[in-house]
This record gives sequence, C-alpha cells and structure tokens, in this order.
Amino acid sequence: MFSTPTFDELNIWAALPMMALALGTCILLVADLFIPKDKKVYTAALAGIGLGVSLLIALLQASGVEIGDKPTAFEGIFVVDQFTHVVNVISLMAGIIGIMVSYDYLERTGTERGEFYTLILFSTLGAMLMGSSRNLVMIFIALELLSIPLYILSGFRRPMLESEESAMKYFLLGAFSSGFLVYGIALIYGATGSFELVNVWQTAVDILEGEGAGQFTLLIGIAMVLIALGFKVGAVPFHMWQPDVYQGAPTPVTAFMSVTAKTGGFAAMLRVLVTGLAVVSASQGKAIDVWQDSVQVIAVLTLILGNFVAITQTDLKRMLAYSSIAHGGYILIAIAAGGTFGVGDSSAQAALVYLMAYTFTNIGAFAVVIALERSERNTITLNDTKGLAQHSPLLAAAMTIFMLSLTGVPLTAGFIGKFFVFKAALEANLEVLAVIGVLASVVSAYYYLRIIVNMYMVEGDAHPVSEKQPLALRSALWLTAMGTLILGILPYIMTDLARDVTLAIVGR
Repeated sequence: MFSTPTFDELNIWAALPMMALALGTCILLVADLFIPKDKKVYTAALAGIGLGVSLLIALLQASGVEIGDKPTAFEGIFVVDQFTHVVNVISLMAGIIGIMVSYDYLERTGTERGEFYTLILFSTLGAMLMGSSRNLVMIFIALELLSIPLYILSGFRRPMLESEESAMKYFLLGAFSSGFLVYGIALIYGATGSFELVNVWQTAVDILEGEGAGQFTLLIGIAMVLIALGFKVGAVPFHMWQPDVYQGAPTPVTAFMSVTAKTGGFAAMLRVLVTGLAVVSASQGKAIDVWQDSVQVIAVLTLILGNFVAITQTDLKRMLAYSSIAHGGYILIAIAAGGTFGVGDSSAQAALVYLMAYTFTNIGAFAVVIALERSERNTITLNDTKGLAQHSPLLAAAMTIFMLSLTGVPLTAGFIGKFFVFKAALEANLEVLAVIGVLASVVSAYYYLRIIVNMYMVEGDAHPVSEKQPLALRSALWLTAMGTLILGILPYIMTDLARDVTLAIVGR
C-alpha cells in the first residue's frame, strides 16, 4: 500500500539551502508581477537577498553546523555531506556575483525584465541539485533545471541576432545531449535494475567481471552519461556549442554560465564516477577501471584544443570561451585522478578548490569585458584592451589579476587550484597527464599575458573607458579581484572548506 513519507523521513531541514532558495524563487516570481517596469532594481535586490540567505545557511553547514539528523534527504535521493555544502557555496556565490554584474547591463541595453533574475535563481538551484543527487533520475531533473533557464538567458537580448542565434544553438545541442543522458540512464537501469548510484555500482562489479549483453549495455550507458555531462562542461569533443554561445549571449549571462554550468556538470560527474568507484572498491576491495582512461583522453584533448585555439582568437569573449574549455581540462585531470583507488577524495577536493578559484577569476574577467562594453561597443576585441592602463588604471589592474590567476601565477587563486589538481594527478600516478597540464599552462600564458602587454605597453586608439563604473559592477569587480588575491595569499580559506570533502558511501 502506498504510504506518504513523514516529515522526519524527508529530512527537509538537511536540504535547507536548496529549499530556501526554491521557496524564495517562487515568491520572487509572483512578487515581480507587482513591481513596476522602471523599478526592477527591487527584483534584483530581492534575488540577491534570497541567494544571500541560502549562502549563509550553506556556509553554516559547511563550517560544521548540523542541520538535520541524517546524511540523506527525500528518502535517499539527496545527499547531505561536505561535498554538497561546498558545491552549494560555489553555486550561490556565482549567482550573487552574476546578479551584481547584470543589473547595469540590463538597464543600459533596455532588456531589464524581472524574469532574468528568476531564471538566474532557478539555474543556480539546478547546479546545487546536481551536486547533491545520488539518483540518476534526480541528476537528469537537476540538469534540466540548470540548463533550461540558461537557454532562455542566452537569448535574452532579443531581437539582437547574435543573442537569438546563441540561444537556438544552445537549446538544440543541449536537447540533443539530454537525449544522450536519458538513453544512457535507461541502459544503466536496464543493466543494473536501479537508478541509485550506490546500487548501480555495486551491481556493476558483478556485471563487469562477467560476460554477456549486460556488460555491453552497462558500458554503453556509462559512455552516454559521460557524453551528456561532457557537453555540459564543454569538454572536447563536445565543446562545439561553447564559443558561439559565449560570444552571442549577453555578457553577464556568459559570465554566470561559464561558472554555474561547469560547477553543476563537474559536481554530477564526480558523483557518478568517483562515488561509483568508492562503491566498487568498498564492495570488492579493488577498483575496476571502466572510465579513467577515457577521461584522461578527453582531458588531454580539451587542454590542447582549448589553449591552442584561444591563441588565434581576436574577439575577447571568444578567447575567454576557449579559455573556459581549457580550464575544464584541468578539472578533468582531477576527475581522472579519482579513478585510482584511494585518490577519490583528494580528486574531489582538488576539483572543488579549482572551481572555487575559477568562480572569482572568470566572472571577474567577464566583468571587465562588461565595463569595456559600456563605451557602446557590442564586440570587444583584443585591440580594445590596448592602452587601457592609461585612462582606466584600476580596471587594467583588475584585469591583470584575473589574467595572472587564469595563467596560474603564484599568489593568485588560480595557482592554488592548479597546484591541487596536479597534486591529485601525481598521487594517482598520472605523471604524464600532470606534465601535459603544466605545459598547457605555459601555452596559456601567451594569450593571457598578451592582454596585459596590450593594456600597459601598447598605445591604444580606442575610445576611453570611464574609470567610474556603476556601483553594482564596481562592487563585483572589487569582490572578484580581492577574492582572487585573498584566496591565493590565504589558500587555507578554500582548502579548509574542502578538506573534509569525501565521496564515501552514505546512507546505505
């Protein structure tokens, strides 16, 4: 007989950051109907407050405050652990900074509509869910909740042709990748008889050690899930959407998307692959390698293509798009390391530290692009950075910090992220992969340092950019620049947060 779960069985309190954001988003969706068109600053403020409240709860949980009495919620499909808390913190920080860089842009371009902020909140919620799901169906639902608002946001600057084109391309290819995910989940269920990650990987041990159609079905299913998640994080060869979408979408959307989509996609990838390995190892005392080599190949291809193609770009947003692809390759190094028995937790910690550093650095770089666009130029090229330090020294200084961090120079957050990624690779005996990552960083220095040279050593002929930026954008620039430096100088802020991250089996 069907029985309704009790409040205690659902353990809703454990999922409080997500529940608070979901409730706040639904309230904002209705409240925005009563806010006049010329007062959308109130909608932005309410969205920021909602994200801030959820962030406060997530930080309390991450610091050790127990909310809820079980490690799972909603009858086991939602995991409540340190990994969940850190993913929540990263996603919520990206949402807050994304709203800060958006308000003036929307007002200036005449696209200030209240649903923009609601979509930002829904997408943030999707990223949080992807990091906390241990059920394949839940991962699919979370992926759609993350992706569908981004499809709409990409075309938010209609009737601008580039924006509409980016939204259509993202939607069509995103729907195609969702089909891969659904079909992969169906094959995995057909082979194992379960959607729960713990049960899937426990059953997978027997299947992979045996022979027959079940093994083939399972491997194809795992491959399809990896393809779908690879598309979401922009890994090669599933990256084809990213440069065009990043270039055509409104720049604040690009900034938010570049971090949130990667956070959600990599969090789900870690849950599916690394947690699965933990189950296999705990069940049989050994690891069965079914995905590590594939992830290594994808990581190498992503690093090579992202960095070398970025060198050839003249459009600043497009260059940052290929840069974003390359940075996905570094995180894939950490995930590949998780395929070695005993390194799973270290790989998860490295990936989260990298994502945290990347959040401040990449959104900050796009915030500078937004500031440059204020001079009524819709397309920002590398030539537009020439001589920037002469008439806007603070903006040039901020961009310098971000470029050095993306390169991985010491005393920046980017250096700490790469250090932990390469450390995890060495612990997993993936020395060749670590060396390729280091060489890729050397290549990336060329196109990052080229911008610094343009700003300080080349005389420019572009229209001057005002030093006085709008308050919200200026605050976002200060926050991201200081965050990049502070996390690089005091790395324990990041490392302590991720130190207790484990992808152990919970709630069995």
